[in-house]
Amino acid sequence: MPPKILLTRPWPEGAFAYLKARYDVTVNDSGVPLTKDQLIAAMGEYDALCPTVTDKLTAEVLSVADARVKMIANFGAGFEHIDLNAAKAAGIRVSNTPDVLTEATAEIALLLILMTSRRASEAERGLRNGDWNGWKPTQFLGQSLDGKTLGLAGFGRIGQATARKAKAALGMNIAYYSRNRVAPEIEAAFDARYVGSLDELAAQADVLSLHTPGGAGTHHMINAALLKRMKPTAILINTARGSVVNEIELAEALDARTIAAAGLDVYQKEPVVNPALLPLDNAVLLPHLGSATVETRNNMGLRAAYNLDRFFAGEDLLDGIA
Repeated sequence: MPPKILLTRPWPEGAFAYLKARYDVTVNDSGVPLTKDQLIAAMGEYDALCPTVTDKLTAEVLSVADARVKMIANFGAGFEHIDLNAAKAAGIRVSNTPDVLTEATAEIALLLILMTSRRASEAERGLRNGDWNGWKPTQFLGQSLDGKTLGLAGFGRIGQATARKAKAALGMNIAYYSRNRVAPEIEAAFDARYVGSLDELAAQADVLSLHTPGGAGTHHMINAALLKRMKPTAILINTARGSVVNEIELAEALDARTIAAAGLDVYQKEPVVNPALLPLDNAVLLPHLGSATVETRNNMGLRAAYNLDRFFAGEDLLDGIA
């Protein structure tokens, strides 16, 4: 009998067809995340789980006695929702899907940069609401991006892809901060300038774009104190993790025009968006679209499936994180 696999959400057709041809697959197609009790029950019923970021695989879930699950192939690059220490203690392998969502997420970062700088979301709402009665010299004036500084907090794959697109398409200058400075040849490839601290980067950037991991080390690193260091004309972009931004303090800064605008694709308590952000015209809010292309989501599923293939064949995982 083929191994039993549980998908906690439906997958795109191509990746699902690959998995279905090889495994006994069950799909949660209810439209809502599985509850803690459902996840605990699944631990005893399946050989592997394929969760998403909406599934909280806590120590309580992963420490079920006599669990059948020995492999978690995460559908996504982020894994803050999985207690890796508990997985290791239970002898459960964990994989993720790096690399395949780099370009799609960088595209969303660029989209948010353009939407915030040119007030596109605000202007479209005005048009749809019937508030536009013709062209005016001073209506919905935004900011040019040519020659402005894009500050990247984090300069890994997605940060670098965002830098490449912003430099080539928008003529932006690149500055970055990360815990580990990249090699000189990488800096040269992007004509990127290293800045010694996040505080410095925030003070210099016309657009500050976040590309850091989640977790305790970056929790609420964007807060009132840092926002006050930014220019009043500056824009904040977050396509990383919702937990890196203190959303209440960001909303207060946007309302007071401490900074000009923010574009967000991720939120701390998804799918709940902090209600303080919703009425703000200078906040562009997207529903976590970073990897939402047919190509990327299929590739994410296939990457998870390849990790399952290797696990059940007794081979090293492509993307083992625990």
